Amino acid sequence: MHDSFLRSCRIQMRVIGALLMREIITRYGRHNIGFLWLFIEPMIFTLGITVLWNMSKATHGSHLPITAFAVTGYSSVLLWRNMPARCVGAIAPNLSLMYHRNVRVMDILVSRILLEVAGTTMSFFTLSLIFISVGSMRPPEDMFKVIFGWFMIAWFGAALGVFIGAMSERSELVEKIWHPLAYLMFPLSGSVFMVEWLPQSVQKIVLWIPIVHGVELLREGYFGYAVKAHYSLSYMAMCCLILTLVGISQERVVSRQVTPE
Repeated sequence: MHDSFLRSCRIQMRVIGALLMREIITRYGRHNIGFLWLFIEPMIFTLGITVLWNMSKATHGSHLPITAFAVTGYSSVLLWRNMPARCVGAIAPNLSLMYHRNVRVMDILVSRILLEVAGTTMSFFTLSLIFISVGSMRPPEDMFKVIFGWFMIAWFGAALGVFIGAMSERSELVEKIWHPLAYLMFPLSGSVFMVEWLPQSVQKIVLWIPIVHGVELLREGYFGYAVKAHYSLSYMAMCCLILTLVGISQERVVSRQVTPE
């Protein structure tokens, strides 16, 4: 039984690895810098926003360094938003792969999610290292909180990605609704504000949004005692767990309905 489990794990890892390579080649090709676009693309976006904020002397109403505030905010947005965006409509183009016995709908979604997490994570830490080395940012006060906050944001994005990916296969309306909804969620995600800066009445409303808790934890880890963060890890974990279970249940429904082409 133990050998059978290990063999299944090895097969699963080979399937995910093959799907990752296929996705990289399909998306970025073999020419120019190829797979390096995986993290350079989100780096360019975050870098562009950071430079614009600095050039325009933008202010966020506090004493926090604008560069660090922008990098932590926009990197977190890319982390949770890119996963559902890549999972929407991901099943239909890959129906031919369903002929392979070991390839399942969840494998396709997981491979895309892992690719986005890898790219955004490399982008965030590379930009942080660059800005720290040139003196535009200070090192994080608590690296463990930064990593854990990043993990929680990634968990939320992954659960949302599985749910949106499965639902988009059941209805075309999901894809049409998701894109404007993602833009509406952006200013409410905590990337451009700290909860402490908001009026008390607004704070209670904003803290119902799970992703805000992850961003607050990330920024507390980065800025330390310079900020007063508001978050509940138990609340965010409960929301992520529920979203994960709902997403998996919808994926199971879709898996039974998928017909290979």
